[in-house]
Amino acid sequence: KLEEFLNFKQLKTSLKEAILLDYYTAGFWWAKERNFSVIQLSGFMDLLNYLLENLSNKHMTLGDNLKELAKAMAGIGETDSERSGDLNFFSIEQAKAIIDYL
Repeated sequence: KLEEFLNFKQLKTSLKEAILLDYYTAGFWWAKERNFSVIQLSGFMDLLNYLLENLSNKHMTLGDNLKELAKAMAGIGETDSERSGDLNFFSIEQAKAIIDYL
């Protein structure tokens, strides 16, 4: 089903599509195993996509991409709505697990 969602048409002959399917599938199952809610799962998949796009389209270095991850995760667990980021639906423990995974 994920290959249909990603609109992969040449999965059997395209190494790039096979690698991307593996990347997203591994991330999806990792998050499912941690009992992420639907919104958390969606946010995690968005984060995987965002970081991959930084590497492939923006040609960011690993260090720069890690800085982007830090910005995205900033404010998780904060009660001040101005400091919480778009991923504030994750707990601090979940955020630490995500960082470890990535």
